[in-house]
Amino acid sequence: MAIDFKQDILAPVAADFAAMDKFINEGISSKVALVMSVSKHVVEAGGKRMRPIMCLLAAQACGENDLTQTQRLAAVIEMLHTATLVHDDVVDESNLRRGRPTANATWNNQTAVLVGDFLIARSFDLLVDLNNMTLLKEFSTGTCEIAEGEVLQLQAQHQPDTTEETYLSIIHGKTSRLFQLATEGAAILVGKPEYRQALQQYAGHFGNAFQIIDDILDYTSDAETLGKNIGDDLMEGKPTLPLISALSKTSGTDHEIIRKSIATGGLTELDDVIRIVQNSGALDYCRLRAQQETQLAIDALAILPESIARQGLYNLAMLALDRIQ
Repeated sequence: MAIDFKQDILAPVAADFAAMDKFINEGISSKVALVMSVSKHVVEAGGKRMRPIMCLLAAQACGENDLTQTQRLAAVIEMLHTATLVHDDVVDESNLRRGRPTANATWNNQTAVLVGDFLIARSFDLLVDLNNMTLLKEFSTGTCEIAEGEVLQLQAQHQPDTTEETYLSIIHGKTSRLFQLATEGAAILVGKPEYRQALQQYAGHFGNAFQIIDDILDYTSDAETLGKNIGDDLMEGKPTLPLISALSKTSGTDHEIIRKSIATGGLTELDDVIRIVQNSGALDYCRLRAQQETQLAIDALAILPESIARQGLYNLAMLALDRIQ
């Protein structure tokens, strides 16, 4: 049975999700017109808003019925996420995100960086209003780790000897950490610290699976579906799991082609790389890893009381996995 995003994931928190939009719009208001128009552009280009939905579901799964405060937290999460994307696009010199021109392409790098800074600062401004020191501390530490993940990724660029362990450290910061802030933050906010660890594990493993799946799609999808250009990561010489795995499964010329394409970046050998990755068994290994991470995420939910919100979190993890089936 196919999982329907609206019905099986969003439905339990749909009203709160709609209310959260209001807080996001308040959050990006600024007396500087340019800040406002850039913020609006990037927030509206947002995807499914998975992180805020996860935050709302987590609060409800903890047994909280009044999600007014959680709506604010979910808005903060989305603004933080947006800020990291704006900065990512500048670092990666991307022109497209989800099929729309990026802020740096529409305006320029300087504007995009500064508006990204504004969004991070504004997130914390709104977070302070929730008046919860534990939450604030968790977010401060988490945001540092997100930035560290991005720097780690930069460091690993053009390094063919990058290990799977390093890759996991990178994606922990780059992807999983914000999912953790969304779920664990919800448990802190609604006063259910006993569920913090379970939700942290769920979100961490979910984030890992999510990123591995994204990296698989780079080799099996088309630009239309992906919303970015195929080979973007390859062009920047990012050693993603399909490439790390292909290196361990090949020898001779094929091995050298992969090494060289990571070391130099660029797309001259794109077709060869795609062929080698697809034929080496690397994608099967990545699919297996994505399934393992998804299973660990689902297992972590067992401690939470049964509810439609918990089922929603389960469905979200399964839906992410569906993208590579």
